[in-house]
Amino acid sequence: MSKTLIRIGYASCGIAAGAKDVLAVVEKRMKKGSRRVELQKTGCIGICFDEPIVQIINEQGQWTYRKVDGKKMERIYDEHVLGGAPIYEWTVGELSTGGEVPDRPIFEHQQRIALRNTGIIDPESLDAYLEKQGYQALEKVLKEMDPDMVVKEIMDSGLRGRGGAGFPTGLKWSFCKKAAGDRKFIICNADEGDPGAFMDRNLLEGDPHSVLEGMMIAANTIGASEGYIYCRAEYPLAIRRLKIAIGQARERGFIGKNIMGTEFSFDITLKEGAGAFVCGEETALIASIEGERGMPRIRPPFPAEAGLWGKPTNNNNVETYANIPWIILNGAREFQKFGIKSSRGTKVFSLAGKINRGGLVEVPMGTPLRKIIFEIGGGIPKDRRFKAVQLGGPSGGCIPTQLLDTPVDYESITATGAIMGSGGMVVMDENTCMVEVARYFLGFTQNESCGKCTFCRIGTLRMLEVLERITKGQGKETDIDELKELAELIRASSLCGLGQGAPNPVLTTLRYFENEYHAHIVDKKCPAGVCKELTTFVIDEEVCRACGLCKKACPSEAIEGKPGVKHVIVQDRCIKCGSCREVCPFDAVGTG
Repeated sequence: MSKTLIRIGYASCGIAAGAKDVLAVVEKRMKKGSRRVELQKTGCIGICFDEPIVQIINEQGQWTYRKVDGKKMERIYDEHVLGGAPIYEWTVGELSTGGEVPDRPIFEHQQRIALRNTGIIDPESLDAYLEKQGYQALEKVLKEMDPDMVVKEIMDSGLRGRGGAGFPTGLKWSFCKKAAGDRKFIICNADEGDPGAFMDRNLLEGDPHSVLEGMMIAANTIGASEGYIYCRAEYPLAIRRLKIAIGQARERGFIGKNIMGTEFSFDITLKEGAGAFVCGEETALIASIEGERGMPRIRPPFPAEAGLWGKPTNNNNVETYANIPWIILNGAREFQKFGIKSSRGTKVFSLAGKINRGGLVEVPMGTPLRKIIFEIGGGIPKDRRFKAVQLGGPSGGCIPTQLLDTPVDYESITATGAIMGSGGMVVMDENTCMVEVARYFLGFTQNESCGKCTFCRIGTLRMLEVLERITKGQGKETDIDELKELAELIRASSLCGLGQGAPNPVLTTLRYFENEYHAHIVDKKCPAGVCKELTTFVIDEEVCRACGLCKKACPSEAIEGKPGVKHVIVQDRCIKCGSCREVCPFDAVGTG
């Protein structure tokens, strides 16, 4: 009789949702001696909102269970694994042919290239990666292609750096390949620091060998024999699985001397970063690897000419390297079939914030924001109105409702005032204050400024002071002009992308939501009811159904009312936390 495979999503999102309890149940039951059961831990398949995920695969079919806990797993094991009777009310549909991804609307518009193995293979098993054509691209490069052929293939594919700047990957490799130097280095930038971004973490937790293989192909192409992966220490699971993957690859001869019987030798060192956002900038990252304080350097010279320890260095991010093996095996033309002329291939995005289906998606370049947020992401919880999406992290910007049909490509996103960035999308609904959003992101970049540039160090502080004054009801009519003036000075005078992009959240919120600034400054009101000094919560007596949910949720006992009697908020006791508005199912709580 064939075995039943139990596949548990065991990435950070799954573990946070309770996957450890699920795993414990399966391991305990397997100890009782069932030889028909095989257990596999995988990374995240992307549907983080449904974690913990458990997939059951056998000769009768393939099923995905959602939001599994220990008690549910007990029943799934007894009734489905042993008894052969799926519990359909807990499933999200059968898996597609081959058992790759669940058959759900969230996957209909996706194309998985970088994420091709995540949530499918055991990330701690080299053999699992080899079964998915692992290291075949490296073998092809070493035995069938010369470096010029590889550069041409990557250039023809149209792959652009997925770390944010979008510089053509093949062109970057060609610069480093041509640079003179007795030593050259490869760096993988895994210092993912944007709020709401977790694409690189997912890849490293779910398919680390694909990143290693991409790095080795790049190393052979430019003539490097040493590589570094710079990963922030806040990613302990990613780091652990990287260490396992590097050890496995070294033990099996994929890393080391004379790889695959060729003259190519390569080794990789894992460097843990301390969490400084500025170290996502490549020259600051290089300084950190060298043991110096992570601060940007003047360019030129660019790292391709003089990078790590003054030697030619190629630096790409995690997602960029993960695409390389697929391109080498399938060809540039296949990669070009996805995306649009100026932005080829696919892009991984993390969906976070006010969205029903938070998680990871990978879509062809050029996919409209509306399709990503509403068709794939499931829209806004509680049927509230979409207001904006923050794209590109702290150096990005806020894109409003009227631009929802903007295609996601480098040029189109830049035209909105935002940037593609590494791929974090933070969705905001009608109850989001855009002035507070600008203040939050400005506060983040000001706190993360390395201090090297006066305009970044002091200019962002002055902007933050203005924004804080506005959100407290102390704004002046001259503040808007002052913010715009400071923003232009900071953009023009900062050394690196962190400083140059720091004003973007302010500029885009001013561009699309200036009316909210005026409401804060002139009317002394926060239309979204977020800024405490400018907000008064009230209950609409005509809408209130006296259900009592708001009274139960209020932490300060500021709501009075009996069952069947309209409720009221006692303003002297209200701490303006907004809990009443969040729980009210009738939208009876508003701001006055």
